[in-house]
Amino acid sequence: MISLKQLTKVYGRGPDAVTVLDRLDVEVASGEILAVVGPSGAGKSTLAQCINLLERPTSGQVVVNGEDLSGLPEHRLRVARRRIGTVFQSASLLSRRTAAENVALPLEYLGVTPAEAKARVAELLERVGLSHRAHHYPFELSGGQRQRVGIARALALRPSVLLSDEATSGLDPETTRSVVSLLRQLRDDLDLAVVFITHEMDTVLHVADSAARLDRGRIVEQGRLVDLLTDHDSALGRALQPRLSPADPGAGARAWHVTYDSRAVPADWLQRVSADLGEPAALLAATIQNIGGTSTGNATVGLVAPDAVRVEAAFARHGLRAVLRPTHHATRGTAPETPPAEPTLTTTRKEAALWA
Repeated sequence: MISLKQLTKVYGRGPDAVTVLDRLDVEVASGEILAVVGPSGAGKSTLAQCINLLERPTSGQVVVNGEDLSGLPEHRLRVARRRIGTVFQSASLLSRRTAAENVALPLEYLGVTPAEAKARVAELLERVGLSHRAHHYPFELSGGQRQRVGIARALALRPSVLLSDEATSGLDPETTRSVVSLLRQLRDDLDLAVVFITHEMDTVLHVADSAARLDRGRIVEQGRLVDLLTDHDSALGRALQPRLSPADPGAGARAWHVTYDSRAVPADWLQRVSADLGEPAALLAATIQNIGGTSTGNATVGLVAPDAVRVEAAFARHGLRAVLRPTHHATRGTAPETPPAEPTLTTTRKEAALWA
């Protein structure tokens, strides 16, 4: 497991100091995937670099399996950092090395014997479904295949924590689903604690067990995914709900926006609401998903019933919240904010620091 305790990162000093991370408290258990989302400039990149200790936190702790890594001297940190595997946004493969040779890089840094490295690389490529591409170069691989090689390399040193830093950014939807499915499978098979940093709200629903929203360097909301999605007061839950296209409720009818507000919404809620109101409720659009065995989602329903209080009560009896749909439709997610400067490292330096 990994635990961040009062994690703080400040760049600069005095009046020019910029606090990029402000006393974060986050815990990810073994076998859990936590998605960290937030607008541009929220501090996600700095958070990733502090988690794998490429940047030393100004204060606070990064605790992995009970040991505080943030306070270790450099020679011990080099060993401890291997517990955290990192998958970068663009896989960061070396173009002149084959897939197998890229996966072998961390093992070479550690001085693993060629025979042991060969066996470990073969095992990892088979696990990510790329044994048949072992001797292909990055330019011969698709974007999804390159990310799978990056994931295999991140697992080379048998970490207990996997950090995914925008690993699905720029991938097409089908490839994203494939990479997400692989991460969930690896989480289950290897009992990994996974921190999945992303700006793609769609992906969170498919990969995460829990989510946290980072804004201006602070965690403003976090919780289990199903709890967020069934809490109508949760801004993060609302942002995660798939957006429905406007629909015409028909002559004389009004459109109601309906969200799941309970873990026990019956599957036949539309028929029950219709029976309660004594008129047919027209389902105009809906997106329902199963999260951890609980149905969540939202729908647009057309009704002629003029009594708004009665309509709201009918839906509420079945664990639903109904609100008259406004004439304008907000898009999902949040507007980007002007980011503070976040120093970055080159790919080469990042990779070498993780494996050294």
